[in-house]
Amino acid sequence: MLTGWRGEHDWLRTGASVPQQQIIRDFARSRAKALKDIKARLPIKRRAGMPRFKKKDLADPTLNYTRRGFRLKGGRLHLAGGIVLTVVWSRDLPADPSSVRIYRDSLGHWYASFVVPAEVWPLPPTGAVLGVDWGVKEIASTTSDAHDLPHPGFGKKSAGKLARYQRMMARRRRPEGQATSKGCRKARRQAAKAYKRMVRQRQDVARKWAKRVVTDHDAIAVEDFRPKFLAKTTMARRAADAAISATKRELINMARKHGRILRLVDPAHTTMECAQCGARTKHALPLSERTYTCIVCGAVSPRDKNSAHVMLVRAGLNPAGADRVSLDCPPDSRAA
Repeated sequence: MLTGWRGEHDWLRTGASVPQQQIIRDFARSRAKALKDIKARLPIKRRAGMPRFKKKDLADPTLNYTRRGFRLKGGRLHLAGGIVLTVVWSRDLPADPSSVRIYRDSLGHWYASFVVPAEVWPLPPTGAVLGVDWGVKEIASTTSDAHDLPHPGFGKKSAGKLARYQRMMARRRRPEGQATSKGCRKARRQAAKAYKRMVRQRQDVARKWAKRVVTDHDAIAVEDFRPKFLAKTTMARRAADAAISATKRELINMARKHGRILRLVDPAHTTMECAQCGARTKHALPLSERTYTCIVCGAVSPRDKNSAHVMLVRAGLNPAGADRVSLDCPPDSRAA
């Protein structure tokens, strides 16, 4: 069908066929995934329609080139269609890339993201394990006090500046049908710049913490956190500022990169179980109650610390390993 369209339309024929084919494949893949998610969540009689896609003016451009659509020569990137780009390399490529995606961010900066085979950089064994429980007061509470991740609050610090730029955009927005004013475009760029800085701060803190955790521990038991329920609570803004999902993703990627064992633990009832004896309370603890007291053995500990130890127990790791005691970790069927 694409070949026929290119024969009928000159404007389509002027572009390279490789990224056009990839756009169709990406669209088909996203449509199939969206339909699968909708069917899994909703009853047959109440199925919603397809998700709406962003307008052309609101979506940032992105093009994907497979192996036959690009080549690297003399440190420059040659794309199909006679496009030659000078790339500012962040680091050397460890292997020949299989594809490259060219995209533009909200600030107007262009990036080239290459797909290369993942390499494992093993770290020396330490004989220690760690349990990680996600929270809002602290992003990550662990079985080791030295590896807790406090809440930096980057979103709260940037909220005033973002609100000011958004008010500027609202004042300078012209009626529908008229071209966007220069002042509105400037305010939009300033808001995007402030938001990008906040995202990069979160990413930097998450990566440094993940690297420290992976360096000091051979096996990590992590709560398989689903943050959607927090969006309906009074702590929704603070939970969004914590960026727990992004931090969890960085930890998983870092463990995979350095060949560490990482186990995702089902979070159900982890705040109700005792890490010492395994007893479970009859009622869920409210979020305001920050101390866990076992009704069977009488153990008292901070709520998040108890949950972190429960992660170790459920993952089949010896909690004594949190104090750097050597242990033999069983094979993990859910290693990331």
